[in-house]
Amino acid sequence: MKPRSEFRSFFVAVAIGWGSMSALAEDAPSAPPALDSQAAAAIPAGAENWAKMMWDFTRNPDVMKDPKVFLPWMSAATEPAFYTALGMQMLDPTYWGFMANSMMDPRAYSAWMPLMSDPNVYMKWMAASADPNFYTAVLTQFSDPGKMMRWLMAPVDPKVWGLVMQSINPAVYLKWMMAPLDQQWLKAMITPMTPNVYIGWLGAMMNPASYGEAWKAFLTTPTQPIAPLIYPAPTATPTGTMFNPFDPNSWTQAFTLPGTTSTPTVAPATTPYGFNPFDPNTWAQILQVPYGTPTAPSAPSVR
Repeated sequence: MKPRSEFRSFFVAVAIGWGSMSALAEDAPSAPPALDSQAAAAIPAGAENWAKMMWDFTRNPDVMKDPKVFLPWMSAATEPAFYTALGMQMLDPTYWGFMANSMMDPRAYSAWMPLMSDPNVYMKWMAASADPNFYTAVLTQFSDPGKMMRWLMAPVDPKVWGLVMQSINPAVYLKWMMAPLDQQWLKAMITPMTPNVYIGWLGAMMNPASYGEAWKAFLTTPTQPIAPLIYPAPTATPTGTMFNPFDPNSWTQAFTLPGTTSTPTVAPATTPYGFNPFDPNTWAQILQVPYGTPTAPSAPSVR
């Protein structure tokens, strides 16, 4: 009789362990949800998805930023399935590594800082405190008869018993023994040694958008229209539009008004000129005839 009872207890333990392993495989996914901006903007559907969001420090502050997001979260947080799913996730070491990675993510700074620095958050809650519909929606969560019935039936809920039976599930202990080799934990150990993480945190602290919607336009220069010219563009000077520091004429024209043009007086060709050692044009004319320009030879007369 003793061997038969021992075999019976052994098969009962194996059946219980097999059932608890299948429950863990169904309720706890192998990988947590990815960190993407599109999923962060969406409101999770269901108590289980809200429980997953609580592990993500780049998304969970959204609950306190807007009363319109707080109400769906409160509706899910008062369900027994929320705590059942959260308990199953707490038994999975992958979620703890995922939470550590989200805390080191630079986007966590941008997610939490608006709670203290964005005046729009305070204005939304001030408006909700004066809205009777907000109080009605909050009180409705505690007076829902269907929700009360779910709490009364929680002791016979299969998900609750699946959570209780995880204490004798060998797969849970095996997962915790292999946690140092988990992908999320390996990433959490390498992240503090990555320079890009510190650069990302510095960029998040210097980004005005990290402090809320009201600060996005701070220290940003908008595109200004081109103002029309008050004075017309200056015309070309006799020596060209480029400033020549070795030409005294360029220095005398440097202080002219931008809207005035001066027509220089050109001496006649037959007028003698003096040698100016500070004028490069004078040096270029050293080899020319000093008194006038050469005249073209006259055509021979035809007899």
